[in-house]
Amino acid sequence: MHYKNLKLDKFQEDAIKAIEHNKSVIVSAPTGSGKTLIADYIIDRDFRKGIRVIYTAPIKALSNQKYKEFSRSYGEKNVGVLTGDVQKNPDALILIMTTEIYHNMVLSQDPFVDNVSYVIFDEIHYINDIERGYVWEESIIFSKPNVRILCLSATIPNAGEFASWIETIKGHEVVVVRHDERPVPLHVNLYDAHLGITTLKNLKDAMDIPEYNSVMHSRFRKRREKPKLPSHTELIKEMRNNLPCLFFSFSRQGCQRKAMELFGKMMFQPNPEISAFVRAKLANANPEINKLDSVRILRQTLPYGIAFHHAGILPIMKEIVEELFEKGMIKVLYTTETFAVGINMPAKSVCFESLRKFDGVSFRLMNSKEYFQIAGRAGRRGIDTEGFVYIVVERKFFDYGKISKIIHSDTLPINSQFRLSVNTVLNLIRHHNEKEIDEILCKSFHSFQKYKKNLMNRENVISHNAFYNYKKKLEKMGYVEGNSLTEKGVFASNIYSDEMLIGEIFATDCYTKLNEYQMLMIVACICYEARERTEFSKTYPSKSENDLRKIIWHDPYLKREKRFGQIENLTSIVHPLYHSQGLFKILQNTSLQEGDIIRFLRLIVDKLGQIKSATQDSRLRDMLSNCQKLVDDCVGQFDAI
Repeated sequence: MHYKNLKLDKFQEDAIKAIEHNKSVIVSAPTGSGKTLIADYIIDRDFRKGIRVIYTAPIKALSNQKYKEFSRSYGEKNVGVLTGDVQKNPDALILIMTTEIYHNMVLSQDPFVDNVSYVIFDEIHYINDIERGYVWEESIIFSKPNVRILCLSATIPNAGEFASWIETIKGHEVVVVRHDERPVPLHVNLYDAHLGITTLKNLKDAMDIPEYNSVMHSRFRKRREKPKLPSHTELIKEMRNNLPCLFFSFSRQGCQRKAMELFGKMMFQPNPEISAFVRAKLANANPEINKLDSVRILRQTLPYGIAFHHAGILPIMKEIVEELFEKGMIKVLYTTETFAVGINMPAKSVCFESLRKFDGVSFRLMNSKEYFQIAGRAGRRGIDTEGFVYIVVERKFFDYGKISKIIHSDTLPINSQFRLSVNTVLNLIRHHNEKEIDEILCKSFHSFQKYKKNLMNRENVISHNAFYNYKKKLEKMGYVEGNSLTEKGVFASNIYSDEMLIGEIFATDCYTKLNEYQMLMIVACICYEARERTEFSKTYPSKSENDLRKIIWHDPYLKREKRFGQIENLTSIVHPLYHSQGLFKILQNTSLQEGDIIRFLRLIVDKLGQIKSATQDSRLRDMLSNCQKLVDDCVGQFDAI
């Protein structure tokens, strides 16, 4: 079978045959094996028939990349993208969105998703994510019965169990298509400060030699030297015949520092074509951006084929780096882990700074799924005959057994992370009767894993208990009355996080005491995610903030919210934002990076939009619109899609 002038692999043929018989499909195959071609087939087929298809992605960056790809193939007017703060062509037949947006639509029974043939869940293994996994699970549970599902993922050991769950709750056949072979063979190497590029076995053998270790320790003691650490520039020098390379670092500053260090070695010749490309892309940009460290460094390193990419840089700089990498003009790209999911761009080689990562609590080894998500980028189908992985190893952290387990097979199954949220409870009460709610609460993947097909087992009380505990609290707070939502509850059902906090402000008379500045400040506090060591060098204390604190303090619910303790710090951002002083004024006031500020401002726009959609008060809508415009004006000139 051929499609788009390509001879299909058997797993691609099997998936397409199942799709032609109107079945849902789970595709479990290694990164880079051609899974997305199956999604392309559905989109191409149904677009020609005039039928809507939804493509969901775990993060905005991947949604934006897919939007660009499909726009090139089908024309911009035929492709839409919905990512919270961005809405383009929402009535298009091909709709790209984050999984959260789809989740919110099906949960609220938005008629927008009524006439959809297939929903494509890219990176379905995100269902394992402790914080966000429930979004994928609920998206499947609440999808319309007529909708078919295509799940794409790297290897899923328990794909059969997952398919059986979907079959049980949706009532139609689900086909599992497995493919274990990579189209491009992968060679995994370690990089050691003394041995250079080596194998796992060779490094183990070297470290098992007592004489070698005693000599090395003795030498360091005599010289009072620290043990030699692996050098990323020496690794690049040694594997330079296997470029381009994605070099993964778990630190943003590490990415920038490494790019400058490699630039200083002058290994590569400058390419004037890159310089011309960058100049053209930035021709209409605010010249102030050239004062930013990230822009200054990239303009210096890019002509030499050296770049970095992380969430802290401007969207336009991310776009430049991505386009140059796609053109094959970047030799070494230092990047953080998010690139592995956010941008579907392979290279000949992948390097790991380490297999140890900080997960927000402590340092730990990557698991096999995290490793293969990144390592799978090595080897470009149709370009390379083989791909290469290089893992930098510090001997003091070397553990043969653990490393061997990580790199040899992806054995992590997907498991339920189902947990009820306030929004889910409100929408269940709003759109379903008691009998339907009981049935829905038994449909989680967790319930299936525990009770298999006997989902209505009355021992299945965990979700029911959580639901009725939430309901009791919501009744006490005035969101629910009996088996119906109050006006306050209807408002909160349209808010997708911090529902009760926002409800206590904007669904009560509290908001009538706020001016627009205070309104913007209170939403900023709710959206702000505090980072350690963030500095706010200039704040703007005023009567307006003091009045806002008094309003919060006199409310028994609001005064318990710790985020409102950030009011003084956030004047560094909200004051110049409200007075239209621009992004660069904000950057002068805080150590937050430009990309982080833009992301923060996008979150504010999204949250303001949710509140505006939820309220019936025209005066409040006008105030929220004014706040949105202030933020849009600030962030718009630096935004990219």
